[in-house]
Amino acid sequence: MLQTLFSVGGFSLGSYGVVVAVSLLIGLGVAYHLASSEKEYRQHLIDLVLYAVIGAIIGARLWQVLFYEWDYYSIYLSEIFMIWHGGMAIQGGLVGAFIVGWIYTRKYKLDFWKMADIAAPGIILGQGLGRIACFLNGDAYGSPTKQGFGLVYPPGTPAYEAYGSEPLWPAEVWEGQWDMIVFALILILPRWLKLPKGILFVSYIVLYSLGRFGLEFLRGDGARYLFNWSSAQWSSMGMIVIALVSAAVLTLSTRTAKN
Repeated sequence: MLQTLFSVGGFSLGSYGVVVAVSLLIGLGVAYHLASSEKEYRQHLIDLVLYAVIGAIIGARLWQVLFYEWDYYSIYLSEIFMIWHGGMAIQGGLVGAFIVGWIYTRKYKLDFWKMADIAAPGIILGQGLGRIACFLNGDAYGSPTKQGFGLVYPPGTPAYEAYGSEPLWPAEVWEGQWDMIVFALILILPRWLKLPKGILFVSYIVLYSLGRFGLEFLRGDGARYLFNWSSAQWSSMGMIVIALVSAAVLTLSTRTAKN
């Protein structure tokens, strides 16, 4: 783990921010490449991403505050805006980015689902690479393996503060690997199947959420609620339901249009 890349004088460059920025640029590059045959959409990608990042930051913070740590932030309201202290939920970031994307496409009279299909591979690739940041920072960590093997985090990381030198499941590493599998699948799917508009994006949501739901059983951070599910698991299940309903509507609309 490497929380700080280097320090010069009083300035320190954190690995988390660097990895997230690089992941964002690579994800954008993939989306830009995939939009090569859709010039009208391609020319909007950079502007859309800039706005979506703002929406993602707001959404990620609100999700963390409201669904993950409300017991704490309800007491310390002034800390809600201190995002530099940590606490960003990726699922909330996705919701925030999607809302901004919907508003943007409506404003410029673009097809939201078409843009979403173009962006989906880049989004999941960025998520997968972004988990490297969590690994380097020692957050999004797993629970104790109780098997004598696992990741041992160094002092100064959130994982060490929670469990000391006890071996933990590599939850964030495996999630990043699952994201890479999803990335490969949604690149391959259009070559295998003729998908209705929007289904590629919906497939990404379902596949990512299924992986996140399962890996949450290995996580060692966050509270548990009904059925011993974490907030992320409840969020994942909600996203799956919404995605499946959207898939049904999109498929029905496509069939109706053909008839």
